[in-house]
Amino acid sequence: MDTFIFSLLNGVIYGLLLFMVSAGLTLIFGMMGVLNFAHASFYMLGAYFAFALQPALGFWWALIASPLLVAAVGVIVERYLLRRVHHHGHAHELLLTFGLSFIITELVKLVFGNYPVNYRLPAGLDFSAFSLGAMNYPAYRLFMGGLAVCMFIAIHLLLTRTRVGIVVRSAIHRPRMAEALGHNVPLVFMGVFGFGAGLAGLAGAVAGAFYTTNPNMALELGVTIFVVVVVGGLGSLQGAMLASLLIGVITSFAVGIDATLADLANVVGAREWAEGVGGLLTLKVSSLAATLPFALMLLILTLRPAGLMGEKP
Repeated sequence: MDTFIFSLLNGVIYGLLLFMVSAGLTLIFGMMGVLNFAHASFYMLGAYFAFALQPALGFWWALIASPLLVAAVGVIVERYLLRRVHHHGHAHELLLTFGLSFIITELVKLVFGNYPVNYRLPAGLDFSAFSLGAMNYPAYRLFMGGLAVCMFIAIHLLLTRTRVGIVVRSAIHRPRMAEALGHNVPLVFMGVFGFGAGLAGLAGAVAGAFYTTNPNMALELGVTIFVVVVVGGLGSLQGAMLASLLIGVITSFAVGIDATLADLANVVGAREWAEGVGGLLTLKVSSLAATLPFALMLLILTLRPAGLMGEKP
């Protein structure tokens, strides 16, 4: 039971981290229609900016400053790069942001080196929140989860209950009408892109202190957040949260399962046949944990192409 509870908590916290990163991509990709393959690079920049600022500002001020810096980078990227190719279609956006992700990664390696940096937890949060049996649960994990929930509530209220949210949604869904009403749609798009990049930067600043901050962290998470956005439904914040939690919990439990399909075949007396066939039948579930999100995406797209909470076209 202790292992089950810890696996469930780890899955929920990991899912909430996925939501923190994918929330910005939900706005950029799901609402604006911009294929931003550099989004995970903004997540990495948030971690490195926080690491660089922590000695001078302290952890908490670095946690505030780094997302603002990443948001500024996002604004510059949208204003001087993406805006020039947006009218050419998704292929140009994809190629531009794909190349940008490599450039950001190489710049990080040039400045910080091609190895993990010593970005540590703050002393005030480096303790165990509670214990179950012989296992202690870090308080910082709960802090990450709580921050993700607060982010979800804040974005939802911003988009649905404020004038800014109304202007953003109208500029995204009815740009010509918004322009006719006197709103600067390109400025709104630039602000949304910068805001989405800043959210990814905040996720990196928070997660980088607990997980490893290294030049490969964008590659490790980059494809998964696209899976989250697609499974949840393009443009659906609630769908992104649901998909993140689902993927996080499934991955967390799968990592601890050593069973194989051959073990399942043993129930019907076909274990020797399954072991003779080999291949996927003898692979442990734990070794397939990284591929399960993609299997889930294929299943969801087959049954519900719009995603879990996406609107049907």
